[in-house]
Amino acid sequence: MIPRSGDVLRITRAASVQFSTPMLFRVIRVHDWTTYTGWIWLDGYELNSRGDAVERRSIFVQVAGLQQAQLRSAPAAPRRAAPAQTSRKSAPR
Repeated sequence: MIPRSGDVLRITRAASVQFSTPMLFRVIRVHDWTTYTGWIWLDGYELNSRGDAVERRSIFVQVAGLQQAQLRSAPAAPRRAAPAQTSRKSAPR
């Protein structure tokens, strides 16, 4: 799977030995640089457990080791009812 801008990935040791502690990563760009077969450079943001960006990074990873992340979404905020529209008649002048 070649990632695209906006994808959120779970980066583990399967992608590169430098990631012994897994991390979430939001892709900004996939570089078209010439590398070893099966490896790519990614620019993006390391994410915390809530999905907030904490650090911008460039990482070198094996495509075969990339995993699509499943982010837990925050509970939806309750919706407020729209105020009722009242028709106003113009007063004669």
